[in-house]
Amino acid sequence: MLHFRQAILTDADSVARLVNSAYRGESSRAGWTTEADLLDGLRVSSREVRRLIESVDAIIFLCFNDADLIGSICIENVQDTAQIGMFVVKPTLQGQGVGKQLLTAAENLALETWAVQKFQMHVITLRHALISFYERRGYQRTGISSDFPVNAVMWQPKLDGLKLEAMEKYTTT
Repeated sequence: MLHFRQAILTDADSVARLVNSAYRGESSRAGWTTEADLLDGLRVSSREVRRLIESVDAIIFLCFNDADLIGSICIENVQDTAQIGMFVVKPTLQGQGVGKQLLTAAENLALETWAVQKFQMHVITLRHALISFYERRGYQRTGISSDFPVNAVMWQPKLDGLKLEAMEKYTTT
């Protein structure tokens, strides 16, 4: 049975392992959201996860199946917007509806916690299936793109010219 809770500091290493395994490397290929063909390296460090957990303007929200951590999403309050990032489901469990439930629960938490008017995320423009997933959840492409950030210590692009596009969903309140 799935249950959700906010991350605490002792979760930081587990969250970083889950996020990195879902985005990068061979383990990510078990799911459909892999970035293994686009990027090498890590998506996040335990240190960054701890910083987000300690922030008053961020929540890392976790999904468990019984005692097993199977999903994570970060929501950050930026003015009237809930920025969504580090959204992952354990690769071997993707495609079973866990992500839909986790995203909905995180959106509800953001609405309860902050007076947000919209949700926003940035998606690699080459990730067509992922963009379609978000569109089915009510997010719209904005046409606003930016270069993929450089962080040679953490990750290395495998392709030149990677771009991120902002996707947004307005709240109905």
